[in-house]
Amino acid sequence: MKGQNFNKYFINKTLRLDYQFSGNINKQDVDLSALSQLPSWDGRRHNLNRLPLEGYGQVTIKDKATGDTIYRTSFSTLFDEWLVTEEAKKVSRSYENTFLVPYPKNTVMVTVAFRERNGHFKDMLTHEVDPNDILIQKKGLNHVTPYQYILKSGDPKDCIDVAFLAEGYTASQMGKFIEDCKIAVESFKNHEPFKKYINRFNFVAVESASLDSDVSLPRKNEWRSTAFNAHFDTFYSDRYMTTNAVFAIHNALAGIPYEHIIILANTNTYGGGGIYNEFTLTTAHHAKFRPVVVHEFGHSFGGLADEYDYGNDNDDTYPLNVEPWEKNITTKVDFNQKWGNLVKTGKAGFYEGAGYRHTGIWRGCEDCRMKTNECKAFCPVCQEALTEMIQFYTE
Repeated sequence: MKGQNFNKYFINKTLRLDYQFSGNINKQDVDLSALSQLPSWDGRRHNLNRLPLEGYGQVTIKDKATGDTIYRTSFSTLFDEWLVTEEAKKVSRSYENTFLVPYPKNTVMVTVAFRERNGHFKDMLTHEVDPNDILIQKKGLNHVTPYQYILKSGDPKDCIDVAFLAEGYTASQMGKFIEDCKIAVESFKNHEPFKKYINRFNFVAVESASLDSDVSLPRKNEWRSTAFNAHFDTFYSDRYMTTNAVFAIHNALAGIPYEHIIILANTNTYGGGGIYNEFTLTTAHHAKFRPVVVHEFGHSFGGLADEYDYGNDNDDTYPLNVEPWEKNITTKVDFNQKWGNLVKTGKAGFYEGAGYRHTGIWRGCEDCRMKTNECKAFCPVCQEALTEMIQFYTE
């Protein structure tokens, strides 16, 4: 879909779609929570009906009158990660999810689909959106969170807009937050392919103040009042730091140009997390902040999988009879359109042990930023995948 079609179907504003994903291992539901309008559209204006990656889930926008697909995007969510935990066998939970799409000129049909364990997609919810609905709340017109650019390479509509959010920084600590954002940007500049394409990125620091300093650490019974209620011990994993306050995250960003989100946590406890097309959340004051923020952004921006394993085969995140949608790991079920070209040139091969399993899943290189913090670079497989993503958004 060419760029000029953007003006045929959309105006220069954003439709924010808020949902609750809920259920358990046996049954999942998607419910519409709210619709909002943001002042501008800062995402892509080309490749509108194409997906950058399959993802765990997909959002499809169709023009109601013609049935034409006019926009698509894909995502992952903490909910799908939770579904493979033991807890999901015993209880139902709900998770907040927000998606940004260009604001339609005419009535559209929105469909949210989930990827099932067999790799096929199932439509979970289809609903109508009338762009003239008076109950679509207009956000970002006032009370905008204070922000400043760390790097501005160009107009938001032409660049990939990344917003840093402060988590666990009090109002008096915003100077430190800005310095931490600068460190993160310098780390991206030191990693290919971000280094090569850095002039296609805008980085903005959003000063979302918290009442308390640091973030919650449940295993020590330390609970703090922070902007987004981030905490360690997600799924009882010590270093997994996440948040379910997705609506609050996007409320803090209303009125600021953004597509991708990096939340910096004011803590020296090691950990973080990155969820494709949702957010990166990482500790800012641990010695490994620089490599970790880049690793987690590899998840949230690039849709890259973890290439490490736990030394056993107890994890069933990836069914071995289905090809993962991430481009940097494979079960060899359907290796097409992955790193075959790099195998032919000797730049990559097959190294067993990835996706948390010791056997049955392969990565392309012996080491990589997506495998260890000690590796100084993304491997050729991940660099190629990230390059394709950058080009998808900007060319």
